[in-house]
Amino acid sequence: MNKIGFNVLVWSAVMSDDLFPIVDRLKSIGYNGVECFIGDDDTPAYKQFGDYTRSLDLGVTAVMVGTKDENPIDKSAIVRKKAIDRIRRAIDKAHDMNATIICGPFHSGHSIFSHMPPQEEEYKWAAEVLYAAGNHAAQANITLALEALNRFECYLCNTMEQLSKLINLADHPNVKAMYDTHHANVEEKKIPQSIHTISPVLAHVHISENDRGTPGDGHVRWDETFSTLAEINYDGWLTIEAFSRNDPAFANSIGVWRDYSEPWAIAEQGFKFIKEMLKKHENKIPNQ
Repeated sequence: MNKIGFNVLVWSAVMSDDLFPIVDRLKSIGYNGVECFIGDDDTPAYKQFGDYTRSLDLGVTAVMVGTKDENPIDKSAIVRKKAIDRIRRAIDKAHDMNATIICGPFHSGHSIFSHMPPQEEEYKWAAEVLYAAGNHAAQANITLALEALNRFECYLCNTMEQLSKLINLADHPNVKAMYDTHHANVEEKKIPQSIHTISPVLAHVHISENDRGTPGDGHVRWDETFSTLAEINYDGWLTIEAFSRNDPAFANSIGVWRDYSEPWAIAEQGFKFIKEMLKKHENKIPNQ
């Protein structure tokens, strides 16, 4: 059975006990878990958050991004080694939080472009970094779920076809893929085909509207999405990812220049929407 999560980035990218009242309310709405951003800070706040969510019987997933100075596809082997070390540190923090998944586009530096299409050598470098990180993730019983982004934020993996290629190159049981409805809305021509393409390695799903506001209020092809997820028997997390200007530093880093919907409206209406879509498509079965 699918679990429904909510990414607290709509309020803050900083891990602290300021998130506790938010977690309480998400629990009261009915969410099964929360998703948090893993930054470069090294504080006990991650373990404290994990202890708190465990006391509420809430699951935890995490998200992170790649950076310029620790870019897995940099030409420098030194920089690529730094990328491995950074992902390993993130795995340790995720373990402190009791997280089971780290998702995100950390296969390459976020919004770092080479002014060329992705090169085979870059896929090879990313796969090597992810394989090494996968070994560390296996020790913590954590799955790395890599994300394809739209062309304005990434060039290595924009589509499920490219992401599938990378995951297969990494060839590690703890290195899987994530499907994000916002990015797919930009890059994929046929939603069912894209989900079937990534289904063998799919470990996580972000439910995100085309404008990053309330799921169901925009033009993402939700019926196709939920119907196909039912067809492939996906039973993992369905986590809402929405953004706002509440954390200006983070918002600036990802190009969020306006508020799309009020955060608690997103949380409350988004939860109802996912429940409705799951019920609507619960009897869908693969074509025989």
